[in-house]
Amino acid sequence: MQRGTENAPQLFGADAVDRPDAEQSEQITEGRESSVAPKALLTILIALSCSHLLNDTIQALIPSIYPLLKKSFGLNFTQVGLITLTFQITGSIFQPVVGLYTDRRPKPYSLALGMTLTLFGLIILSLATNYPAVIAAAGMVGLGSAIFHPEASRIARLASGGRHGFAQSLFQVGGNAGSALGPLMAALIVVPYGQHEILWFSFAALGGITILAYVGSWYRKRIEHGRKTPVLHTSPLQILPRRTVGFSLLILLSLVFSKNFYLVSMTSYYIFYLIGKFHLSVQQSQMMLFLFLGSVALGTIIGGPMGDRYGRKKVIWISILGTSPFALALPYANLQTTIILSVIIGLIISSAFSAIVVYATELVPGRVGLISGLFFGSAFGMAGIGAVLLGKLADMTSIDFVYHVCSFLPLIGLLTGLLPNLERRK
Repeated sequence: MQRGTENAPQLFGADAVDRPDAEQSEQITEGRESSVAPKALLTILIALSCSHLLNDTIQALIPSIYPLLKKSFGLNFTQVGLITLTFQITGSIFQPVVGLYTDRRPKPYSLALGMTLTLFGLIILSLATNYPAVIAAAGMVGLGSAIFHPEASRIARLASGGRHGFAQSLFQVGGNAGSALGPLMAALIVVPYGQHEILWFSFAALGGITILAYVGSWYRKRIEHGRKTPVLHTSPLQILPRRTVGFSLLILLSLVFSKNFYLVSMTSYYIFYLIGKFHLSVQQSQMMLFLFLGSVALGTIIGGPMGDRYGRKKVIWISILGTSPFALALPYANLQTTIILSVIIGLIISSAFSAIVVYATELVPGRVGLISGLFFGSAFGMAGIGAVLLGKLADMTSIDFVYHVCSFLPLIGLLTGLLPNLERRK
């Protein structure tokens, strides 16, 4: 079959047929997924979601044991924030790099490698006897996540059968469920019995390695199949001008900033907020964090299909800006109302990320690894920077003041109105 280069779509001035082999393979594979049994595709998506759950359960373990680490090593809030910064910045820097590299040279078994690095980080954390060792463990877990997310997001898109929002949400909800389970497992296992019990989580990492080896085998076969049966790929969208694409990506990154600065205020400091304001115990506060993160997981699975059905821009509008009245009310609420508001906030704000990632990949067709890495990396980096800045602000003022400041962040969602309506261009 001839490729027909005359009418190939342009991407930043380059013909689609001139893109690297791996990127062509991705387009070819995605174009032929309709011939693969839906159950086979769903199996891969579920496997990715389960591995994401295991990966992010381990990630969520780190902030969940901050009170334990703070007491054991005599840390202040700024040092606690630096742990988050190390983990998040490692992911932020390496995820776009990994995504760009795997756009050109796919590595089917890199996912299992990333989980192996996470396993090493867990072992170091469980045996750490000083603050630098904790920082090293956080960096190792961050590096494992940096390798995992871009390629896993690409495979989810390839196995989507065209339902990109659903696939991204199913993949993402595994991570959010893991983020919710992390504090719960920490409350049940680590806090009562001590730091060395972190080693039990190595079984989660080993399970993730096994699942991802299976996914990598499927991915390798799909790449080989695509290269043997090439087809012409055309984008369903008219390619936007470079300036419009760049401006839209900046807006999306601003929305990610708003979402992740607010979320990190909850994931890193919500426990301290509940302890300080309502005098809850550490375990009680961890249970409240579990409720919040559970609502985040539920909102994530809703957001993707809603974006497929009603348009991603509408979902982004509702998800970011719609959070603002509840966030503004949170610092003034009593305990019962705080719990209710936190669940509503988690449910609404979490629906944005899947829509943002899929919207961005539609802005820049054929660069799934780079775009996924950029947005996952930005989310990690902004969360890390936010943890340090908010920790410093808490040291200078109070945790209560931090939540007053963060309550205004969802108003940045007003920028969504400046995004182009991609649905009208299909």
